[in-house]
Amino acid sequence: MALMNGVWKLCDFNRLYNFRDIMIRKATVRDVKAIRRLLKKHADRGELLPRALSDLYDDVRDFSVFEEKSGASIIGICALHVCWEDLAEIRSLAVSEQYQGEGIGSTLVTAALAEAEDLGIRRVFTLTYRPDFFNKYGFKTVDKATLPQKVWAECIKCVKFPDCDEIAMLKLL
Repeated sequence: MALMNGVWKLCDFNRLYNFRDIMIRKATVRDVKAIRRLLKKHADRGELLPRALSDLYDDVRDFSVFEEKSGASIIGICALHVCWEDLAEIRSLAVSEQYQGEGIGSTLVTAALAEAEDLGIRRVFTLTYRPDFFNKYGFKTVDKATLPQKVWAECIKCVKFPDCDEIAMLKLL
């Protein structure tokens, strides 16, 4: 990790990065079932939308995982999904309940933003129930209509469409 403009930047996701006694790394197919378990816990509480197991395998390259250094368990996850040449989405951000408030979600978002920058992405958005969290990282609330790639590619398949109650937020890099 390197500190650039006050933000920790992950420069090479093929390496592991230490954070206290925990590591952040790109997900592998072996992680998919643990990712699904963590997402399901949050989805069951209405904090995020559920994801099908087949979708998680399709999108495994999008995910970063935050795990105990021993590798015993994954305690945080976040996906950066490229939607278009200049647009990506931060999605499926979840941290195990007992680790919330320790900066893990912040570290995962910072890593996703650094990855987006490395990919040449200029705009990153999220659909969230926690806008205050994303405000801290410079995301601003926008109308979902400003994200047609998301709405017509994925939202249209969602059980909540067209009555989505998530808040769309966008950050310019």
